Amino acid sequence: MNLKGLLRVFFFLFLISVTIDTAYSQDHQDQEVQSFLQRLFAVRIQSLADRQYENLQPFYLPSDKRSRSAMVHEKNRSIYIHRWAEARGVKFVQSSGEIRVIRVKNMGELTQATVVQSLQLTYRYPDNELHTMGVGTRHLLTLKKQDGNWRVLKEWYLDPLDENPRLIPTFAPADKNIIEGGPAIQGRKRKYDREKAVRYANKYAGLANRPGTYQRYNQKYVDYTYQGGDCTNFTSQVLGDPEEGGGLPMRHEWRYKFNRGGSVAWVRTDSLKHFLIRSGYGTLIARGTYEQVAKPTKKFPRSALAELKPGDIIGYEMNGDVDHFSVVTARDSKGYVLVNSHTADRFQVPWDLGWDKHTKFLLFRIGE
Repeated sequence: MNLKGLLRVFFFLFLISVTIDTAYSQDHQDQEVQSFLQRLFAVRIQSLADRQYENLQPFYLPSDKRSRSAMVHEKNRSIYIHRWAEARGVKFVQSSGEIRVIRVKNMGELTQATVVQSLQLTYRYPDNELHTMGVGTRHLLTLKKQDGNWRVLKEWYLDPLDENPRLIPTFAPADKNIIEGGPAIQGRKRKYDREKAVRYANKYAGLANRPGTYQRYNQKYVDYTYQGGDCTNFTSQVLGDPEEGGGLPMRHEWRYKFNRGGSVAWVRTDSLKHFLIRSGYGTLIARGTYEQVAKPTKKFPRSALAELKPGDIIGYEMNGDVDHFSVVTARDSKGYVLVNSHTADRFQVPWDLGWDKHTKFLLFRIGE
């Protein structure tokens, strides 16, 4: 082999060596990031229950405003749930969960990571009755390496526990019976399978379901999470899916075309509210603040809230607009109404957790 041929061989081997080294370096960094994210979320999950906020500090950059803001957010969500618990006469005693790192993208000095989290929170009543709920979230984090260690530079996610603890409604029902199941409200009869509707809401609660269970949405429907939110689409599926859901017949203005997506009333909150009322599929039995729907009235001696049954739905109105829908799926051991929803994912979460005293709640009886 002549000199030119040898040079070609050596150059080829050099390129292979560089490719291997680069791949090794990339793989090593990805493993570092994965390890950091697992530790970060484990500490955050634990701090929700034990309130040891100082354990969060090593994962953030105290000199950067964005990083400090991300850390304070995690502290505030823990403060919120514990103050909510105090107002409702319960105590959060355990938190657990897991994450999946979906993507790691290197961006020079920074790294961007997409993560999904399944979180379980358990509260206890004074007589030791327990309830465990699920919350699922999707996170986009930007990480920065400083002094050889990764830190959170900034983070974005839709947090169902992002609420001002000073705005928690403090009304406490005097009679516990008002949060127990009440008699059905009679209205226009519609074919509605409540049991199937609730099973659907539980099966497709997404990341809020416990680890090891089904944690995906129904794949035959479009996920509208990044198109304004998926809560109304999910509620419509619960009510109208013909195979697994409640089976309410679709109509021209409220339907899902499986090759095109949902109609306006199927996917938009205010439009679904108006459709339910006009069609007779839903009866709006009450609209008001926490205290207004949870206290006894002449019309509802045990409160309007007491009239809700699994399969009914609750709308959440902020500043005159319906912002969210959830599906009533159960009651805890003391009769407190529990709901499921999407964006963010909730599984048997107390109906008012994550909302404040300015929220108007719309209680809908479905199909009766």
